[in-house]
Amino acid sequence: MLLQETNSPFNQEQVHLLNKLLPTLSDSQRIWLSGYLAASAVHATTGTQSGAVPAAASALQPAAVSKDVTILFGSQTGNSENLAKQLARKLEDQQYQVTLSSMRDFKPNNLKKVQNLLVIVSTHGEGEPPDNAMSFYEFLHSKRAPKLDGVNYAVLSLGDTSYEFFCQTGKDFDKRLEELGAVRLCPRVDCDLDFDEPAAKWMEDVIAKLNEKVNAAQAAPSVEVGSASGAAAAEPQVEYSRTNPFMAEVIENINLNGRGSDLETRHLVLSLEGSNLQYEPGDCVGIFPENDPELVDTLIQKLNWNPEELVTVNKEGEQRPVREALLRNFELTILSRKMLEQAAAFTTDERLQRLLAKENSAELREYTKGRDVIDLVTDFGPWNVSPQDFVPLLRRMPARLYSIASSCKANPDEVTLVIRAVRYESHGRLRKGVCSTYVAERLEPGDKVPIYVHHNPNFKLPADPDAPIIMVGPGTGVAPFRSFIEEREELGITGKSWLFYGDRRFRTDFLYQTDWQRWLNDGVLERMDVAFSRDSDQKVYVQHRMMERSRELFEWLEQGAYFYVCGDKQHMAKDVEETLLTIIEKEGGMDRDYWAGVIEVREAVAKEIEKARNADRIGGSLEARVELYCPEPLKSLLNALGDELHFVLITSYAEVHALEAKPADASLATLDDGTELFIRVVPLDYAKCVRCWHRWEDVGTNAEHPELCSRCVENVAGQGEDRRFA
Repeated sequence: MLLQETNSPFNQEQVHLLNKLLPTLSDSQRIWLSGYLAASAVHATTGTQSGAVPAAASALQPAAVSKDVTILFGSQTGNSENLAKQLARKLEDQQYQVTLSSMRDFKPNNLKKVQNLLVIVSTHGEGEPPDNAMSFYEFLHSKRAPKLDGVNYAVLSLGDTSYEFFCQTGKDFDKRLEELGAVRLCPRVDCDLDFDEPAAKWMEDVIAKLNEKVNAAQAAPSVEVGSASGAAAAEPQVEYSRTNPFMAEVIENINLNGRGSDLETRHLVLSLEGSNLQYEPGDCVGIFPENDPELVDTLIQKLNWNPEELVTVNKEGEQRPVREALLRNFELTILSRKMLEQAAAFTTDERLQRLLAKENSAELREYTKGRDVIDLVTDFGPWNVSPQDFVPLLRRMPARLYSIASSCKANPDEVTLVIRAVRYESHGRLRKGVCSTYVAERLEPGDKVPIYVHHNPNFKLPADPDAPIIMVGPGTGVAPFRSFIEEREELGITGKSWLFYGDRRFRTDFLYQTDWQRWLNDGVLERMDVAFSRDSDQKVYVQHRMMERSRELFEWLEQGAYFYVCGDKQHMAKDVEETLLTIIEKEGGMDRDYWAGVIEVREAVAKEIEKARNADRIGGSLEARVELYCPEPLKSLLNALGDELHFVLITSYAEVHALEAKPADASLATLDDGTELFIRVVPLDYAKCVRCWHRWEDVGTNAEHPELCSRCVENVAGQGEDRRFA
């Protein structure tokens, strides 16, 4: 079998090397290599040579005993709540640590942490859960519910036998918990209106079973841990990345916009279970989408191809039917000069050659803007090209990045994205966003989609939890701020936070309205200003709300607030930047030109760093040295920033230096006023500090702590600035 990136845990380079090596091996060499790799895995797992058992491995460890109990109640009239409180008191009298909560107030994602779960719930109406149990009931019966292997549980159900669906909610909970792998402590008890006696007996049985388990665990012989003998080698954890994406299952795919809206915004929840993928607020998820089947079929029809004809899709020689390859492997919605130049060899239409002439560059740029491969083959036929000759003209399908809208700490095995479907008319045809309409039109719960996590070190919450934050995120730009606030809620952070949000209409387009209202009520979010542009005769946007609150906003900035913007960078971000500069000038009497210059330089630096990252010259952690050279007056501005230069220009651990001479191999960035700024991004080869986890020139200069940088040495001694929170 030919190894591929899609059917193995190897990256493209590894697949290429293995495919070259494996065919050259004899049978005996293959057997020897298999044994060698298996033995290496065992040795790496045990950390010992064959047959050796380390001293620590023979230590005996007592079996773990848990006296933590979670009691959840769902109550319409208060009976279930009162019984839950009785049970909690009884358990606390026997030194159990009890968490008592209504199902509405319990965070569903904490279910994985529960070891002993006791459910007391009534049934309302025709077999329905009570109001304060509905959200938890729906979560438990959805695909988002986690596996509960090893969780002990018991259910007490309250109802009325005069109703057809007597105690139905309790029966549903009992059945579902068992389906998820939980272990029943004792049988469910269904109580009629005279519930006191059977409820008391159920409590006695539950407590007796819990005590029995605790006593059995304490009396059990100690278990030996860490022994190498007989232990199976741990399977290596596959590392998922852009070159080896994880196939994530779709848990939810819901339209957030209300009826009557002319927008479609998808709330997409993906399962990360088994991936070991971690993310932080501010990070993104890359999705590898599929092309619209209608687009693919149209292209095949226009070029008179057989959809089952095989084509090569990568350097390793993997072949797929052309229809499948066009669906998954290649981009069809982008045209470039290079593609048109190569395609010209397969058509006799002289108009394409004229379009590619040097003097027609402006016309070519205009043609490629907003057109796709279907336009190309329609406008410049007839074509004489085979599928195998045509697909190399296409670029590989790139991933689309979307800001994460959830907290990994609150949702450890899932990730939420907010994706707005893109559809518009252009050049006489309906155009669709490749990934957004793939999600909106063709992705269903249970489907799997290839993804990876893209870490963004430049868009993070402040390390100081008390630092104020101001967030501006209209439309889907609000996604990372939902992640920010959910993270702060999970960590119990209630520092000052202010959100500016906007969209078209309040009634249909207020994304996550109930979440924001809850966080405002709970104090997790302190302030929120909204702007709905189509609800009034004069359009109102987030920058107008900022200007209305200019005095307070400037006071927050003076208090050290971090200012975040996410959304449309072409228009909204520029308008917000202009408004911010106006507020700084108006309320603080500060030099507008100074801060405008700083922002321009920062944007130019960020672009060069992104180029270096995309070219794999630096890693995602941006451990780099940025060298700047520019003439006056920008030179004076950079020198004035001094030691603060790298904090102002880039919020990451990158060294930024203003030089006296132009660095070699520098890129030229021309600012709005015509000033030329030369930028060079160089990867750092310094050692990494094991405390702040970034590379510094002074790591290893301290004899007592050679593994630390100088500032971390000072910080360990109680002095100096902590670089982890710089």
